[in-house]
Amino acid sequence: MWPIRGMLADAGVTEQQWRVLRVLDEEGPMDPTSIAERAVLLLPSLTRILQKLEDKGFVTRERDESDRRRQIIRATETGRHIIAVNMDTSRKILTDLRERLGDDRHEVLIDLLNELTALDD
Repeated sequence: MWPIRGMLADAGVTEQQWRVLRVLDEEGPMDPTSIAERAVLLLPSLTRILQKLEDKGFVTRERDESDRRRQIIRATETGRHIIAVNMDTSRKILTDLRERLGDDRHEVLIDLLNELTALDD
């Protein structure tokens, strides 16, 4: 994770904040529970992460018009810019990791990580 951490430190976000921004960038506005599931975060942790992202101007919150009890979280232009500026570096880091591991070991790693994620279901 150290290469990713360096990139994220330069961007001014944590690993968890990056995951939240990536989810919102890829899937669009959504409620906190859906973000927590897709970013593999506990909801109480996500609450703190969203507050930090909002303080930095990377996300906004608004009430869902169809269900006023729900919030909808949206990445701002600034938040999407963080992803756009760093996406090539992120892909390069992941490509380098895959090359170092080899395709077979990389696939085993991905399978194991997916199994770990599924344990929460």
